[in-house]
Amino acid sequence: MSLDFDPVQTLGFSVLILYLGNFLTTRLRFLSENNIPTPVVGGFLFALLASFLLGNFNIRFGFDMEMKAPMMLAFFSCVGLGADMRMLFKGGRHLLLFIVACLLFLLLQDGIGLMTALSLDMHPLIGLLSGSITLSGGHATGAAYAQQFIENSNIAGAMEMAMAVATLGLILGGVIGGPVAGRLIKKHNIQLPVKAEDEHGIVLQHDDRGYTPINEDTFLLAFFYVLICIIFGKMISLWFAENVMMLPDIFWSMFVGVIIRNITIHKRLPSAHQPSVDLIGNIGLSLFLVMALMSLNLWGMVSMAVPLLALLAAQLLGMILFASYITWHIMGRDYNAAIIAGGHCGFGLGATPTAVANMSALTRRFGPAPQAFIVVPLMGAFFIDLLNASVIQLYLMLPVFGLNH
Repeated sequence: MSLDFDPVQTLGFSVLILYLGNFLTTRLRFLSENNIPTPVVGGFLFALLASFLLGNFNIRFGFDMEMKAPMMLAFFSCVGLGADMRMLFKGGRHLLLFIVACLLFLLLQDGIGLMTALSLDMHPLIGLLSGSITLSGGHATGAAYAQQFIENSNIAGAMEMAMAVATLGLILGGVIGGPVAGRLIKKHNIQLPVKAEDEHGIVLQHDDRGYTPINEDTFLLAFFYVLICIIFGKMISLWFAENVMMLPDIFWSMFVGVIIRNITIHKRLPSAHQPSVDLIGNIGLSLFLVMALMSLNLWGMVSMAVPLLALLAAQLLGMILFASYITWHIMGRDYNAAIIAGGHCGFGLGATPTAVANMSALTRRFGPAPQAFIVVPLMGAFFIDLLNASVIQLYLMLPVFGLNH
């Protein structure tokens, strides 16, 4: 039996799942105190339910995810529309420091994967698939390398393993980020910033207290700018891919947003109302994560449960220790460093939206961290793919893989 949903029905169902997550988060103390993002709660619980129904009653949910990519692009457009370059220049040092932290972790992550795979008497390439290829690279990078390993090295089950690791990493990254950052804040007794909220209860990440409340005009202009970012971002991405090199659409949408933001604040042009931008970004991020999680087939991962759990347990421990000590120290051992450490957990095990969801959950409780909301998305949109590709190629040159001709 299959229950199929068209794009509009899927979007409506996503909102329902988001409400479920919000209901549970506000009523279960464990979830709220550990800053677990609402989309992760709702999406993962539904994935469990759907997998149970599929495995036991052969009831399958068929979702049309046509709206998932636009939600992600809308979120990154809002990141760009909130990026005042004056603040970025002030925080340029922190971006460089985070690049160093991420590079060190990529090297460690692949090392952990390789050593764990060898200790389990698995092919060393499986170690890389359970490392930065899938965890820092995501489903798309995992699928690309898995196909390459299948064709060149005849690695059985590589695609299933890659998808399983990327999927569960996405969930784990959303679960541990809040507790890691919350522990750092409490352990080191960090002074919290002043927390300002708009009329919807959203913590303002910028100096927005002078803005007027959200109304129809402010929301419509912000929404129009977001659409411009998505439309022109896609156009630039296509041209760049054909003539220079391929970069993800999210980078170009954010890039257009940065241009709009910094032109309008210096010229006499209508600028985006920042609380409206933040509201659109929060909605886009939440719906994207819910859609990504609620369509997971957890039942299909049961057959590879034991090696998968061993590989992920090693990576999870490595991520927690690295974020708690290395990322925290490199980024300056202050409030922003704690929020970035929480974001790095979502970033290193899942994806940039998971990292931002972690940081959003943390700042709703503890206060704004504008520097973190510039550094982490920029790293995720552009630098991480370049660093990850370099680290993967460096590892593939090792004699243990037998690929260096």
